[in-house]
Amino acid sequence: MVHDDQNSKLIYGVIKVMSLRFETIALVGRPQTLGLENTLAAMAAWLEAKTHKVVIEESIAESKLLSAWKSLNFAEIAQQADLVISVGGDGTLLGAARQIGPQEVPLLGINYGRVGFVTDIPLSQWEVGLQTVLAGDYAIERRGLISATVSRAGHPVWSTLAVNDVVVNRSSRAGMIELEVEVDGEHMATQRADGLIVASPTGSTAYALSANGPILHPRLRGFIMVPIAPQSLSNRPICLPDDVSITIRVVEGREPRVSGDMQVFSDLHIDDDIQIKHAPHAMRLVHPKGYSYFGTLRSKLNWHEPPLYETTRR
Repeated sequence: MVHDDQNSKLIYGVIKVMSLRFETIALVGRPQTLGLENTLAAMAAWLEAKTHKVVIEESIAESKLLSAWKSLNFAEIAQQADLVISVGGDGTLLGAARQIGPQEVPLLGINYGRVGFVTDIPLSQWEVGLQTVLAGDYAIERRGLISATVSRAGHPVWSTLAVNDVVVNRSSRAGMIELEVEVDGEHMATQRADGLIVASPTGSTAYALSANGPILHPRLRGFIMVPIAPQSLSNRPICLPDDVSITIRVVEGREPRVSGDMQVFSDLHIDDDIQIKHAPHAMRLVHPKGYSYFGTLRSKLNWHEPPLYETTRR
């Protein structure tokens, strides 16, 4: 694996890193994605022609088109790869980030999906984007991860890492659930709602945003806590520092559950505790030259479009 230059201190935010040599590159994607095998095969051949060693994540390596390259599971990728290229939507990249999180292998996203807040390179421009990165014109941004542990009768029964958010909610067939929330051991609130989102700055533009939560810049080290359809309108989103410990206790409700990034799930029982903390490791995103956080917001949230009154006034 590559190591950062000793003079390059990675903090929350974007810095320029010029010293990394990505010798072994892992390609990951979601199986059964239409056309993905052809794209990955072309990408792997292109990278090999530039003298990089290419490995393929094992769940997508069964295709005959990809049989020429070595396959590895995520644990092996985390130990051996210098760069992971995720080809898919944001969800594909989030899944990879959870798997390789403790090793903090740099991640580069190629957007095979629709929105793409963390997948910078459009699929149609993958060759140009990779050429830019491999030439050293890139930045690395460190994004915080969330750690969640479910305890039952004082014993841990489930845990996960999350990039975007940890969500405690009801099933689609159940009514509201009642939750008690503590912050650093102090009672904060009891609320009845469809659920509660605890999101990172990265996740503030995901599910939390659709629940009317605020957008938190990635350089702000914090959590946002956003109720989902609360019974009381006084239950509002709140921003918290990321050095706190949040405990959510299930008081009442049918079929409650907890999820990480809406991809990994666990059923909950009454009196279960969900402890949420800032994880000790981070996701390291590789951005090609020219990346702009605000540019991404303008593009994905249509902030670049003129106000309606200007159009109608003409």
